[in-house]
Amino acid sequence: MALFPPLARLVLTRFRWVFATGDARDAEILALRHQVLVLQRQIGRPQFTDTDRTILAVLASAMERARRRTAFLIVRPETVLRWQRRLVARHWTQPHTAQPGRPPIDPELRRLTIRLARENPTWGYRRIHGELLRLGHSVAASTVWKVLRSSGIDPSRDRTGPSWSDFIRSQARAIVATDFACVDTALLRRFHVLFVIEIGTRRVHLAGITTNPTGAWTTQAARNLFLHNRQSVPG
Repeated sequence: MALFPPLARLVLTRFRWVFATGDARDAEILALRHQVLVLQRQIGRPQFTDTDRTILAVLASAMERARRRTAFLIVRPETVLRWQRRLVARHWTQPHTAQPGRPPIDPELRRLTIRLARENPTWGYRRIHGELLRLGHSVAASTVWKVLRSSGIDPSRDRTGPSWSDFIRSQARAIVATDFACVDTALLRRFHVLFVIEIGTRRVHLAGITTNPTGAWTTQAARNLFLHNRQSVPG
């Protein structure tokens, strides 16, 4: 028996099972695997196309870990799993645009922002942003902050009250953060997981899972979580 390769010994040990159960599929799988082994001895390193990688990646993601070790003969299971991760990343990656990022701010609007800051020394970027909106200019508050910072002007100068970090620390018990986490299946179906984390305790709550996270669904999921936690708190 030591003269036989591992796959041949596997075939011989399973002959009794094949003939006892009459399962033709088992015999067919063993025959195909042995033919692959024969071809592997006769050729060098096999070449895979993108279609080959996609098929093997989908099949590997649907298998249990123990089966992956015996299912692939001419490629390592780790390589197939890497193909599957690359397939998921490529499927959900948006194509790059010719000019990524936000368009540059209009030079006239930039000059107006700097002028408001210099003529009103006590105004921070939030106040300047509000004045620009009142004048009919559509601009984000973060853009105003960047313009002032790049011009050597403190965006939050002469402000009073606690800093943002001090505010967060003092109100941590009453603040929660929420976001979606994405989970992809073997067939590239994406599920969106809505979770909430308490800033003060770092406790995470699962609010819901859906394939279509609309505004109405998100609002209802947050409402359900709030009502559930309120009812679970002892009176």
